[in-house]
Amino acid sequence: MNHYALLTKINSPDDLKKLDKAQLTPLCAELRQYLLESVSQSSGHLASGLGAVELTVALHYVFNTPFDQLIWDVGHQAYPHKILTGRRDKMSTIRQKDGLHPFPWRGESEYDVLSVGHSSTSISAGLGIALAAQKEGKDRKTICVIGDGAITAGMAFEALNHAGSLHSDMLVILNDNEMSISENVGGLSNHFARLFANPIYTNLREGSKKVLSNVPPIKEFVKKTEEHIKGFVSPVGTMFEQLGFNYIGPIDGHNVEELIETLQNMKTRKGPQFLHIKTKKGKGYQPAENDPISFHGVPKFDPKCGQLPKSSTPSYSKIFGNWLCEMAENDPKLVGITPAMREGSGMVEFSQRFPDQFFDAAIAEQHAVTLGAGFAIAGMHPVVAIYSSFLQRAYDQVIHDVAIQNLPVLFAIDRAGIVGADGQTHQGAFDLSFLRCIPNLIIMAPSDENECRQMLYTGYKCGKPAVVRYPRGKAQGVVLEPLAEMPLGKAKLRRQGEKIALLNFGTLLPQVIQVAEKLNATVVDMRFVKPLDTAQLDELMQNYDVLVSIEENAKLGGAGSAVGEYLFTQHFKGQFLVLGLPDVFIPQGSQGEMLAEVGLDAQGIEQQISAFLQD
Repeated sequence: MNHYALLTKINSPDDLKKLDKAQLTPLCAELRQYLLESVSQSSGHLASGLGAVELTVALHYVFNTPFDQLIWDVGHQAYPHKILTGRRDKMSTIRQKDGLHPFPWRGESEYDVLSVGHSSTSISAGLGIALAAQKEGKDRKTICVIGDGAITAGMAFEALNHAGSLHSDMLVILNDNEMSISENVGGLSNHFARLFANPIYTNLREGSKKVLSNVPPIKEFVKKTEEHIKGFVSPVGTMFEQLGFNYIGPIDGHNVEELIETLQNMKTRKGPQFLHIKTKKGKGYQPAENDPISFHGVPKFDPKCGQLPKSSTPSYSKIFGNWLCEMAENDPKLVGITPAMREGSGMVEFSQRFPDQFFDAAIAEQHAVTLGAGFAIAGMHPVVAIYSSFLQRAYDQVIHDVAIQNLPVLFAIDRAGIVGADGQTHQGAFDLSFLRCIPNLIIMAPSDENECRQMLYTGYKCGKPAVVRYPRGKAQGVVLEPLAEMPLGKAKLRRQGEKIALLNFGTLLPQVIQVAEKLNATVVDMRFVKPLDTAQLDELMQNYDVLVSIEENAKLGGAGSAVGEYLFTQHFKGQFLVLGLPDVFIPQGSQGEMLAEVGLDAQGIEQQISAFLQD
């Protein structure tokens, strides 16, 4: 820390406020370097935080946090915030088991107002906090920071519309770092932005409106002149003004002194305020500036070489992406849909090779699902690629727009089960439970990448709503066979044993076989959660006294529950054990660590079965 002369003095925002403004630019340089150094050693979100350094410094310099409520949307960009709010020396533990949480987390710090992880929640929560603050009467400020990607979601605009209509005292800051929703920042627009934020301009504008309110021609002239000037600054400003916000910007989000001046001017303003800043994702680290998508979330890497490590084994996301391209080569009616997760879902090559068949719905999961429904109605062949935890946000659309109409939409559900370092907000723990109760759905859980491909093909061909759920990370390296449709609801015997039958759902199969070899148990890869292979279950009930289901999903309502419900109807007299994720929100840690923590590694599965048999 010797080369962080200023940053070592900052243990809280109170320390930050002791610095002269002239010291803030060099502090930002130190903060940016420290962020790069720490994240490259721990893994984590990098490019977003690099782009939000000056904004973070300015916010904590101007506002009285934590009394003033600072709310970060998603939280990818909140690493500098963590560093400045007393967690600097713990940054090496971020995203690791028992370490700092990967996102703002209420239980971690009083400076983290809202626990987050999914996008577009800040303005809704901020409005509730702001309205409560007004009732409190202590002049508490509410500031919401939202990125240009997160503001594409309908929830953000619902909140903006509501906040504007209530005239609540809150500041929304749009950190615009990717989308071309406004012209580039120039000196003239910066000048006008500072002018509009100044109380003198505000008083003059409001006073003029009152004085001239009874002179229609002059009033109209004043209104039009203001709109034209603001339109010159940023065409997008008119939209936010129509929603009831006083729009300021865009301004340079990397000029810390200009940010401070603008924020200080806006701090005393009443009613809904909207500040639009322009930043560069990955700012200050050239590789991240050149490729902010790849450097959004990074593994451990050497920042001096500027390259991220690559794996020789493909991920399940890559397997899906390759399959999608293979299908599109022969099917012009195939369309691939993603809610802003092109890279994470393995769809980059597909989007480049088949641009007319690729649709990024932005961060709008509900829209993405119903878009797929519309394509299916029109005779197209939609494939919706979506993370398990993000599908939760479109649950009604799955039911109302797809399943009720029995439309042939294929859902490729990535990040099912334990995801690891992203923690509670991203664990794919519930998809089997919340999907299993929906009529018309076919639900498949592959045990390896070959099965994954076959199931994707089966779901694509079956003419019904279908789901294939697969985990984050590397596939197993098995041989890929030619594509062929699988018989629906048909399990597969993997190992013959005695007395105990293990029913596997998903990619825990290698661990399950390892346990079976120790216990001399039979292993059946169930493959289908819906429809269940009841014929296979009937045979197992006749030949085994102990049945054990194993899944990487919540035990409550999951695949094991489906098996248990059937065994109950058939009056099974033997013993039945359900193994899966416990009834808790599972924190961050590597996938291996957390599987061991919940008893779903080979050792844990064996121990749970042995303890059950001894009871």
